[in-house]
Amino acid sequence: MATTIGSLITGQVIQLLTGASGVNSYLGTLQGIVQPLAQLNSAQVRAQNVAPDIADQSTTMLFPAVNVYCEKIVNSLAEKFRSFSGSAQTTVELRHSQDRLDGLQETLENYVDAVMQVLNANRGDWGNGMFYCGEYQVAFGAVKHGGKNFQQVAKITFEIGVSRS
Repeated sequence: MATTIGSLITGQVIQLLTGASGVNSYLGTLQGIVQPLAQLNSAQVRAQNVAPDIADQSTTMLFPAVNVYCEKIVNSLAEKFRSFSGSAQTTVELRHSQDRLDGLQETLENYVDAVMQVLNANRGDWGNGMFYCGEYQVAFGAVKHGGKNFQQVAKITFEIGVSRS
């Protein structure tokens, strides 16, 4: 059941990010952007947890890349007579790469802002016994070599409450 819950949540998050009111709908509304941000296509959003160096070696990467995965599932049995009643820690990992250091972090921050706006707009009941209360954490990694010369990663982590019979 745990793998089913993880897959279900990952699929729901990908649907929210790529849907009509997803990330692309917010990219044009961000303030203070000098250059317009590239729209995300479905090939850039994947359901996988893979290290950046392995991803670069195994496939042709399109940047920005978005990986969505369930990091941890906890069945706390908060509701006694449910088979699963707990939470699933979910991560949206954004990777951006470009040939110049100038503007790399600012561009990544703008994509992160768009994802956060999608999450803020989707607080509440997600159906199928899933609900999102609105809390999230964002962690920015250091710039490293990779992708198109320089690469930076940001992780947005949040919990989805799950209650299923």
